[in-house]
Amino acid sequence: MTQFKPSLIKVAMITSGFAFCAVPVIAQENSADQVDENMVEVIQVSGIRGSLQRAQAIKMDNSSIVEAISAEDIGKLPDTSIAESLSRLPGLAGERRNGRTSGISVRGFNENYVGTTLNGRELLGMGDNRGVEFDLYPTEIISNILVYKTPEAGMTTQNIGGSIDLQTVRPLSAKQNFTVNGTFEKNSEDSANPDMDNDGHRLSFNYVDQFADDTLGLALTFASMESPRQEQQSRLWGYPTANPANAAEGVTVPEDTVILGGHDSFARSAMLERDSLAAVVQWAPNDKLNVQVDALYIDFEESDVRRGLEEGGPEWGGVAYTITEVEDGLVTAGYFDDYYSVIRNDARRQDSDLTTVGMNVEYILNDSWTLAGDISSGKVDKSIVDVESYSGVGRAGVEGRPYTARSWEMTSTGVMYSDHPTIAPVDLTNPDLIRVAGPQAWGAPIYEGDEQLYFADQQDGFVNRPRFEEELTTYRLSVDGFVEWGIFTGLEAGVVYSDRSKSKVNNGAYLTSPSYPDADAIPDVLGVVPLDFIGIEGVLAYDSLGLYNSGYYSELDAKLVQNDRLGDTYTVDEKLTTLYTKLDLDTEFSGIYLRGNFGLQVVRADQESFGYSTYSNADGMTVATPVSGGTDYTDVLPTMNLNAEVAENQFVRLAMSKVISRPRMDDMRPNAQVTFAFNDNQITSGDIENSPWGGSSGNAELKPLEANQFDLAYENYFADTGYVSVAFFYKDIKNWHRSNAVVEDFSEFYIPELHQSSTGQAPILMQGSVTTTMDGFEGFVRGWELQGSLPGELIHESLEGFGVFASATFMDGEADAAPGTEENRIPGLSEENYSLTFFYESNGFEIRLAGTKRSEYLTEERGVSLALTDATKQGGTLWDAQIGYDFSESGIESLDGLRVTLQAQNITDEDDIQASEADGRQVTMYQSYGANYLLGFNYSF
Repeated sequence: MTQFKPSLIKVAMITSGFAFCAVPVIAQENSADQVDENMVEVIQVSGIRGSLQRAQAIKMDNSSIVEAISAEDIGKLPDTSIAESLSRLPGLAGERRNGRTSGISVRGFNENYVGTTLNGRELLGMGDNRGVEFDLYPTEIISNILVYKTPEAGMTTQNIGGSIDLQTVRPLSAKQNFTVNGTFEKNSEDSANPDMDNDGHRLSFNYVDQFADDTLGLALTFASMESPRQEQQSRLWGYPTANPANAAEGVTVPEDTVILGGHDSFARSAMLERDSLAAVVQWAPNDKLNVQVDALYIDFEESDVRRGLEEGGPEWGGVAYTITEVEDGLVTAGYFDDYYSVIRNDARRQDSDLTTVGMNVEYILNDSWTLAGDISSGKVDKSIVDVESYSGVGRAGVEGRPYTARSWEMTSTGVMYSDHPTIAPVDLTNPDLIRVAGPQAWGAPIYEGDEQLYFADQQDGFVNRPRFEEELTTYRLSVDGFVEWGIFTGLEAGVVYSDRSKSKVNNGAYLTSPSYPDADAIPDVLGVVPLDFIGIEGVLAYDSLGLYNSGYYSELDAKLVQNDRLGDTYTVDEKLTTLYTKLDLDTEFSGIYLRGNFGLQVVRADQESFGYSTYSNADGMTVATPVSGGTDYTDVLPTMNLNAEVAENQFVRLAMSKVISRPRMDDMRPNAQVTFAFNDNQITSGDIENSPWGGSSGNAELKPLEANQFDLAYENYFADTGYVSVAFFYKDIKNWHRSNAVVEDFSEFYIPELHQSSTGQAPILMQGSVTTTMDGFEGFVRGWELQGSLPGELIHESLEGFGVFASATFMDGEADAAPGTEENRIPGLSEENYSLTFFYESNGFEIRLAGTKRSEYLTEERGVSLALTDATKQGGTLWDAQIGYDFSESGIESLDGLRVTLQAQNITDEDDIQASEADGRQVTMYQSYGANYLLGFNYSF
């Protein structure tokens, strides 16, 4: 219908040099050469405005409420990563992890509740769970990105947050092209670690061509990247109750005043290396048959070193301390002594491989019906080696060692240290003083029968070596075509079967230096790593990963005594069978053109998982028993999308649906475990939150998270790159999951000769918390999305080439808290999100300034044994800038096809801060990354 501007849409989707389009649509509609040439020229414009035009055309034509991103040219998204581009869309927010925007929240739900597909097929992530880390996928393979905020029945990866489809080029509908992209990257902060680089690069090649009279198309992409990151990090362990007896003269410490519990602070340097190869082969020998094969391989490696200090605080460090300042229930200043600092030289290497291959066959049966079959397979292997190496002023228990004494002051970014008022500081940068040995007796005696395998002072380090494997195979068969059933004009029906398996093996080992029970000098000192961001001069640096790989340390397998090793080793199998049908409607009602769809999905799930239940015997050795569990069930999911063009290029959209998100795979493990922390501070603690006892279990019978959702939107497209819209959404959550902690008695597991402090003291507490994931909780998320795109020439002709895109999202929501807890937040929900982009594009010049802002939100971070734990981030504002020139506008024939850009990321050096939800002054994590600069070129032949 002309009221929906189909000619504009088809030009955007068909004549665009690299857009994703469906061959059956080409066969059934007017061919591209029948479209007005002037309109073709508008749609084919490259650069910022061309990208905005294509994205706007996609939004207008879609039956669902969507957001869209279209590449500015072959192999060039608006930003350097998919995550950064997505974070600028309304209703979406990016999360920085280790200095990179990686996670994405959609309408208040983080990536674990967002479905991600590549050309419509579910895409595996490289994280610990279902969520996709979007910065790990190369931008060079992407043509369009669609964010579906409302689902349709044919989408089998629908989720509570939404679905994100990454679309690659279809070579038979793309122009012939060979493009080279190159970028030099540098961080504004010099590497604090002497063995790490601060320079990086990106290089990619894109090739698209057609053969055999345009019946065979080929698209190839190779992309290689080395990206450095620098970070200053301070993690504060918590805030226990202060002892009023330690107040200085004249200082009053009210009841329930809290004090810093301890810290570990590091200077971190990292290098992300990624090589990717993508291929698309498309064959259409006639008007009826279309075959497409897609393949993607990613080889990802990240290496980082973290060097700094770990120190118990005034209350949890077992030290003498004096309180000098108190403000509103928080100790803000004081000093302490008699503590032996632990110098940490930690190093991590993560290796991941992803392979995904898919084949799609479409056959046009007749003028009305098309049959399609699709098969795909994906696999991810991920391994992490994370080495902790301890050093200090000598081995624990040795008399005469100099101890640390310091003053401290709480600041808006955490803690700042200075010299003790009366005691001289110990020099942690002196190679004649520092030894490779654990200054704290963190280990515990380990026996196997009468043989003592391990001593309390023997832990000089630790290595975590988890390994993940995941596979997904999917089969799909569908039919769609035209019908004449009253207001309904189209029918699609299909069946999808998927088989998914994910396993984790949680290996680890205690490390001991070869000179035990003596202490070694550091074999090869690399230099000094400064810690001035917390007021400390620095620490000595050495290559701990190199020492570990060389066999320097002796190892004791942690699963012998740590119940959370086999207790967190599992395999989860999941089989889904989905039947769906969808009816398209296209009609006129009282002069208003109406279109949309009604659909239904029926999903049959069969899930089973395998693992271990663990506890400790009288020798302290782990006893592991294989366990399994699972369940099966059926979900029925209706969907409706209605779009009314109430005036020319003005739409009102209404959508209602029931959606589900599959349970987190680590929550579906059947494991149960009892743990005990061999830490004097916890053994001697009477605080249940600091008890040495603990336990956890998975839940193999978890059912999906569910929500009934309602969407209403108004969109006004008043220019090729100009529009305004407002949308309201409401998600009624019916089956939310919560981690439920229950205090239980562990007396039956108490073994006197095993569970005691280094001085022989028995635990004060015999109680601890046991956590598991439960379903059945209810809640809601609701919000408003406002967005607008305004080309400058509509304001005044002198502003030709200028433009602005802005959005604001306001949300609130919660889900029932688990019994005995107060946590009711939704992971990833910020109450306020803002995005603003200014740009100028004229005569080859391109200038862009873009910013995003989000408020506080709930997230996760890695804790003990690299396990994921809840954390609260304060949010923040990120500004990026870009300037470039397209030499195609220069008139220099030899430079035609060359584009040069200079980008600056995080130009204001925004910090990441995590803090207690109850008191923002109680900072739990501070991270600073510095700005990042990229100089790049894009050359198309």
